[in-house]
Amino acid sequence: MGEGGGSVGASSRRAPSQAVIEAVAEAEDVSPTDVSPPTYEPLHAVVDPTALDALFADRPNGMRRSRGNVSFRFCGYDVTVSHDGRVLLEDPTEPTE
Repeated sequence: MGEGGGSVGASSRRAPSQAVIEAVAEAEDVSPTDVSPPTYEPLHAVVDPTALDALFADRPNGMRRSRGNVSFRFCGYDVTVSHDGRVLLEDPTEPTE
């Protein structure tokens, strides 16, 4: 991953919030447990992890979500989480304010 972005596939169904942490850790070449304050901002500072996980959870009838994604800025990356569990990290196109 690193500069220029990349994606992490969802071979196993892990929570989207955990997938975001793992993607940032991989891009930064650190352990997922290291993606925490004070070096990294907490995920809950930019998005509610419980809501993110619920957004992509299976439907009440057990069916998986067939579409949708959500994007936000986290730890200096533009992050997009897809319905299928993929996480895309890209360098920001606009400076942070």
